[in-house]
Amino acid sequence: MLARIFLWIVALLTLLVVAGSFIFFQYGDRILADQAMPKVEFVAPPEQEESVYASLNAWWARPDMEDSLADWQPEPYQGAAQVEVAADAAALPAPAGAMTEEPADRPVAVFFIHPTTYLLTDRWNADMELTGMAKTRAELFVKSQASAFNNIGEVWAPRYRQATFGTFLSQSDNAKAALDVAYGDVEDAFAVFLEENPEGPIVVAGHSQGGLHALRLLAGHRAALADRLVATYVVGWPVDAEADLPATGLAACTGPEEAACLMSWLTFGDPPNASLVLRDWLKADGYAGIERDRDQLVCTNPLTGAEDREAVPSDNPGLLVPDATLSTAQLLPGSVGARCERGLLLLNGTVPELGPYVLPGNNYHVFDYALFWGAIREDLARRYDSWNGSDMPEDGAA
Repeated sequence: MLARIFLWIVALLTLLVVAGSFIFFQYGDRILADQAMPKVEFVAPPEQEESVYASLNAWWARPDMEDSLADWQPEPYQGAAQVEVAADAAALPAPAGAMTEEPADRPVAVFFIHPTTYLLTDRWNADMELTGMAKTRAELFVKSQASAFNNIGEVWAPRYRQATFGTFLSQSDNAKAALDVAYGDVEDAFAVFLEENPEGPIVVAGHSQGGLHALRLLAGHRAALADRLVATYVVGWPVDAEADLPATGLAACTGPEEAACLMSWLTFGDPPNASLVLRDWLKADGYAGIERDRDQLVCTNPLTGAEDREAVPSDNPGLLVPDATLSTAQLLPGSVGARCERGLLLLNGTVPELGPYVLPGNNYHVFDYALFWGAIREDLARRYDSWNGSDMPEDGAA
């Protein structure tokens, strides 16, 4: 009798765990949205001085800064026991450009916009000078994301009055005003970036909120970038191939040797639930003034250079595995592959323990760059070779 009661208790607890997991998978995005929404009305922050980005203090990274965060390099994988990987992963070679020595030549100027790091609900825009965990997160993202371009790129990463997390889960007037404030700062920083880099190859890159601002920059400055853009990486932000992309004058990359094209991906485990990312995005018209369509979502695979095939784990030259303190990371090759499926980048292989930051719906948004760090380096190097060695396409024909 006691054994039967025990079995019923185990069955009930198992059912509750399964039900809880299902609810989190299906409705976790709505719970998160309710908790993240700012609890105050938007108040426009004070106007900034036009010269703010002339100061090094307005940047997280730029080439003339000592100890620029974007110059960080991971440690080569040493076979540490902190993660379980495929048996042959440790034997795979480290990716090109992943060595710890500083490269002699960095011909590309990279403008990188970091993602949202302010998660509180007491305002719609964070201050330029971040403190506490918001500052720690920003530094971590610039180190782990912008550094992917430092093999041949001199990286410029501005501070800006970022819209807070809840902004992206709303289509309210408050949310739109907060995004305009953040974009205004990014555009001011970009003007200084162009003044300091009046000629030569350029990359525009960002993640999440940074991807949104990057897309808006591309649409607003397409003439100035027409013959200079090596590639752009609009990562962790959805892009509609018909409603958004034409405004930039670019096409989505379709192969690893193309230049002047757009790379974009949203990373998920399988099965995915993309409601958190797409629900409010679909409610707004795209840059072309037409409705967005879930089936027009751009997905370019960083492991294949956007070639339309599934990448196996051995195609991955290195993902970042952080240490326990998140102060550094090892570069682990051969663990995770990926394929594009209905506009999402779905993982396959062994995903190592990366921390408790996977979002509802198997959403690996936080790790969009970390999972493909080595591949992004190689991708940029190939596209620069193509840009440097061939005639550029006309605007809109990339």
